[in-house]
Order: sequence, then C-alpha cells, then structure tokens
Amino acid sequence: MIQLAAMISSRFDGRRQFLRFLAGSPLVAQAWAQQAWPVIASAKDAQSVMDFEEAARKVLPPAHWGYMASGVDDDYTQKMNREGFKRFQLRPHRLVDVSKTDLTTEIFGAVWESPIFLSPVGGQRMFHADGEVAVARAAKSRKTTQILSTATSIPVEEVSRALGAPPWYQLYMPNRWEGTEKLVRRVEAAGCQVLVWTVDLLGGRNLETAERFRRLDTRDCLSCHATARGGRAVDELPMLQGIPGGMNPASATWEYVDRLKKLTRMKLLIKGIDTREDARLARDHGVDGMVVSNHGGRATETGRSTIEALGEVVDAAGSQVPVLVDGGFRRGTDVLKALALGARAVGIGRPYVWGLSAFGQEGVERVLDILHAELQLIMKQCGTPSIRQITRASVMAADTRL
Repeated sequence: MIQLAAMISSRFDGRRQFLRFLAGSPLVAQAWAQQAWPVIASAKDAQSVMDFEEAARKVLPPAHWGYMASGVDDDYTQKMNREGFKRFQLRPHRLVDVSKTDLTTEIFGAVWESPIFLSPVGGQRMFHADGEVAVARAAKSRKTTQILSTATSIPVEEVSRALGAPPWYQLYMPNRWEGTEKLVRRVEAAGCQVLVWTVDLLGGRNLETAERFRRLDTRDCLSCHATARGGRAVDELPMLQGIPGGMNPASATWEYVDRLKKLTRMKLLIKGIDTREDARLARDHGVDGMVVSNHGGRATETGRSTIEALGEVVDAAGSQVPVLVDGGFRRGTDVLKALALGARAVGIGRPYVWGLSAFGQEGVERVLDILHAELQLIMKQCGTPSIRQITRASVMAADTRL
C-alpha cells in the first residue's frame, strides 16, 4: 500500500511539473495568442458572421459604432438576446434522407427562397456611402426580403430601384395623423405591399452607451444624426421631409391599429410584440402579422430575449397570423431554433450592418451566404431538410419545459 501511494504521488508530481512546463512554454503562449484571430481583410475571409464585427469596428467612427452596437440602460437586454439561445437545445433526428434541402417559405402568398430577412436599420449611410442601396443590391442578388426603415438615409423610391421591387416598409408613425396619412400614401405609391409598424419606442428610450460613444467622437455628430436623447429634427430625414411634428406618438393606442387598417390596403404587421397579451390584442385588431422584437435590445431594458418571448406570442397569435422574429441571431442554429418555436421568418440586423460597414454590398452578401449555409447544415443534421419539417419536436428548453 505504501509503495502504491508513493507511485501515485510520483505520478502527480510529474504531472504538476509537466503542467508547469507547459505554462512556461513559448509554444503554448503562441497557441493561445493565435486565438485572437486577425481582423479579416476581405469579405470572403469571413468564416462566421461574427468575423465582421471587428472589421466594422475598425472602420467606423465612435459615434456611428456606438449608435449601432449599443443597447439601452446597461445593455443587458441586448446581451440577453444572445444568451437566450443557450436556453434551448436542438433534438437531432438521424437516418433521414437529407441529400437535398429546401429553404423556401411562404409569407402572404409570396414564396421566399429563405426564411432569413434583413431587418430595418436606420441611417445606413452612417456605415457605408452606398447605405441602403448597397443593402438592396445585396438583397436582390441573394433573393432576400429587405425591410426599409422610416429613418432610411435614402428614399424608398431609390431603394426600390436598386432592389428591383418595392421593399417592405417599416413605419415610425408621425406624431400628427395627417403626417401618417401622407407618409403611408407615399409608401403605397412606391408599390410597397407590407407595412411594419414599430411600436416599441413610443415611450422613449435611454441610449446611454451610444451617448458615451458619441462623446468620444471628435466630429460634429449633430450634423448627421441625433444624440441619444434627441437632436436633429426628424423631418429632415428623406422619408419625413414635409412632415413636421416628430414621430412615435406616446398617445398611440390599439385604436391606431384600426385606423391604419382603414387607411391602407397594405398588409399590416406590428413590430415589437413580446407578450401573449399583446399578441392576442394584435390578433383581435386584425393585424396581418407580428414581429417579436425588442429592437435589438435598443428599446426597453426587459432583460428578456426575443427567442424566449417567441413561443408565447406564436401560441397567442394562432395559426392564421404569421409571426416573425429578430434580435441576436448570429448562427444557423439560432435560426432553426426560432423556426422550431413557430417563427415563420427570422430577421438579422447588426450582422449585415457589420458586413455593410466593412465591405459594402459584398459584405452583406457574404453574411447572408454564411447564414444560409449554416442553416442548411443544421437542417440536415437535425433531419429536417425542408422548412416545413421543422417543428417543436426539433427543439427543447434546457430545463425540458417549452
């Protein structure tokens, strides 16, 4: 027994000495250093969409980076949008013929080649000189749906020409109803078929981190965009010229949904729905669809991810009302989890803006290519080679409760 103990002790001493050797080894230090991957020099060098983040940070001035990269308050909800995906696990099914994949999905009678769409992001000329037009060209080349923000830096008519078709249009409602009527008529005249009213900013927001980045910027930021708590008049935006009075009326209620339904023949989606109660109200007021969204963590510090809110909204909306979702999507596995929980389509925001910032149209195209490839791969691995085969049987909550 004493000899055995001595042998064990000797082995542990040897192991400790070996570990100390490794800790001091320049080869190990070099291996660890290599984990800090170099910033990609071209869009084709990217292996995941996260590779574009540092490339974008490198080229953007502080105020523009902060405007896009930050959340509200302590940025906690923005972080939770990513953490939320860890609370759901995939359930692969084997020995299924996955030799072919089908990413097509149907929204309002139109067949999309992929369930991934480009969420609205305002002021894209902050990130690249071609702004929304470069994004439209990328969307056209990859046959992807683009939602254009009311805060676009390029008018809807010009974006439509680049896209080859009218985009979906995201509405920040003017404070005066006559302004809403004027804007909606213009969007209809441009041929837009879908209106997406964003309702999660009606109570205001605290873009604290964005403001801190703005103060680091040596340029005159007020000359091109607002501060965190106001600034440049919104009626200077291309889509709001001639519409005074500001936007996002704090007095808006569900009655405004009824008024919009009467005002336009466009399909009406409400963006910013995160609870079953609001989903039921939206359905009762006749909306054509909903977008589960917390504005990328840039609206309210709820501490709750959109992937966690998705299931209850889908259940309350019912099978006849399509539910879309955005917020924190970075991987094909993220997309599949959302589709399994009932989302009809999934939007990305920051990833394509990173690509746009660093490499323009090519960067946006590469972001879409990566996500499409990842989605196809995980669909095969899960034994669901077509979108219609993805159900809640493909996913489970980490604590086994959905």
